[in-house]
Amino acid sequence: MDFAQRTIDIARANVAEGGRPFATVIVRDGEIVAESPNKVAQTGDPTAHAEILAIRDACTRLGTEHLTGCTIYVLAHPCPMCLGSLYYCSPDEVVFLTRREDYEPHYVDDRKYFELGTFYAEFGKDWADRRLPMRYEPREAAVGVYRTWQDGNGGDRRVPGAPTAA
Repeated sequence: MDFAQRTIDIARANVAEGGRPFATVIVRDGEIVAESPNKVAQTGDPTAHAEILAIRDACTRLGTEHLTGCTIYVLAHPCPMCLGSLYYCSPDEVVFLTRREDYEPHYVDDRKYFELGTFYAEFGKDWADRRLPMRYEPREAAVGVYRTWQDGNGGDRRVPGAPTAA
């Protein structure tokens, strides 16, 4: 099966149904584990990006938060939210089929604090210098939640079974 073409077909069908032009297909051992179009327009949920929905489905089906052994096909280079999710689930590879520079003449989805052209630079700023108003309100009890988690995890700070950098 041509998984890249499957990704394109899902995105095209989503556009025909009034959705946005994005899709994701997750493959393991030559079989599709999960697939999804972007469903933001249909649900009103700004986190219902194709990558997020497909990752949720694949992890549920596989019974793990780790997608090692998987290749993830996405229609476009992932936005920062999806890119973070892709890093977090640790697939073997992400294949994207178009770059922002290629689709920008046809589609743009900039928001009040989020413009793809500048967001990666914005993300790298200190929290106090970002456009999105943020306020740090330190609470010792908040750190205590992490101490409790560590104590319940046998003193280890790491999530058991999480893939780590080689």
